[in-house]
Amino acid sequence: MLINFLAAASEAAPVNRFGFWEALNQGGLIAYSIFGVLVIMSVGSFYILITKLLEQNKIFSQLKSLKANFWRAPSLREGANKLPKNSAWRQLVDDALAAEDQHDKMKDSLEAHDWLHGSLERSEDAINAKLASGLPFLATTGATAPFIGLLGTVIGIYRALINIGLAGSASIDKVAGPVGEALIMTAIGLLVAVPAVLAYNWLQSRNKRLAQMLHGFSTDLLANISSHGTVRPAAAPAKPAATTARPATAAPVGAPKA
Repeated sequence: MLINFLAAASEAAPVNRFGFWEALNQGGLIAYSIFGVLVIMSVGSFYILITKLLEQNKIFSQLKSLKANFWRAPSLREGANKLPKNSAWRQLVDDALAAEDQHDKMKDSLEAHDWLHGSLERSEDAINAKLASGLPFLATTGATAPFIGLLGTVIGIYRALINIGLAGSASIDKVAGPVGEALIMTAIGLLVAVPAVLAYNWLQSRNKRLAQMLHGFSTDLLANISSHGTVRPAAAPAKPAATTARPATAAPVGAPKA
């Protein structure tokens, strides 16, 4: 008797039709498409954040080697050999030396300073453009992800109203699923947009710092080449030599004792 009662109760138990995947299933192809777009945006944002952060840290770490070794070299060509290849600092030095060699083949109508300044400025722009690559994706994600999630919200609410109209009554089982999907899509859109905006602002501020450092180094290169190696920033100070204690001088013979 008790076993039959429990079996009947289990058969009559309602099936839970609520949940994230159930909401996506109710939304059909449109809900899955919106969710897929948001996932792609989120994965792309974190990929750009990690790769750009590693790229920026590499340039920051190379700055220490630049201050310690580059300006201690007798010439720019020898100093360039001490810099790592495929680095932003090495690119500036190579472009400056190439501009200097090219100017020797030109006529005197173009001043050396203007030619070198323009070449270094183009080199800076190329480096800054490379550092800024990928940031427009973060800006686009931060600006559009909430609206893409809102599209899922609108579709979910529309389906909820359709179900209410077909059922003839606003029962909770007809409304909860579509409305739950609408809220989930809104939340996902915000979760994708907020990290993208924070990453964009952070990377952009670091790029501005790098641009200032690159411009300062470019100015030092221009001054060094224009002065034929005379003008250069102060190199890292050398370690001070250890001072030895001065021995006490013996008192002269016949001097009165204190």
